[in-house]
Amino acid sequence: MKVTRNTPNQLILSDTPWFIGIMLVFFILAFVGAGLFMISEGGENIWFGILFALFGGGLGFGAFCAFVRRVQVILDRPTNSILIRRQSVFGYDTVEHKLSNLSHAEIETTTSTSDKGTSKMHRPVLVLDKGMSAGRHPIVEAYVSGHGSHRMVDVINDWLPARKVDSASQSA
Repeated sequence: MKVTRNTPNQLILSDTPWFIGIMLVFFILAFVGAGLFMISEGGENIWFGILFALFGGGLGFGAFCAFVRRVQVILDRPTNSILIRRQSVFGYDTVEHKLSNLSHAEIETTTSTSDKGTSKMHRPVLVLDKGMSAGRHPIVEAYVSGHGSHRMVDVINDWLPARKVDSASQSA
């Protein structure tokens, strides 16, 4: 995720998985292209080419639908709202909470163990301590490695305290 706007009145975080999306499109094109090439050669390769294009292209499309999701989080002081927008191939979803119910953001961590050792993956969550939607609300569904989630939590928690305007610099 990256910060697209950080003003005293509004914080917008956005995640668009361009790299994964582009790689999956190349995957789909490679399988469909190879299948069409086999079909164009004719003979006994026609059925194999059709199956190759449909199966490989279908797997790539399924992965694209599962993994490519755009997420935008808008914290807005003037409207006292938090909007979490998620968009995928299947549609658009918006969840709204009151900003005044937001206590803080924190990290959710999962640990997996393998022969090579332990690995930890993280995701940022918003903690609402009151209201109808009290609880932990993940910003993104997937856990990721690295420090990106920690940076997002730090940005949100730094933005949350109300910024005071210096009254000496204002004129009446």
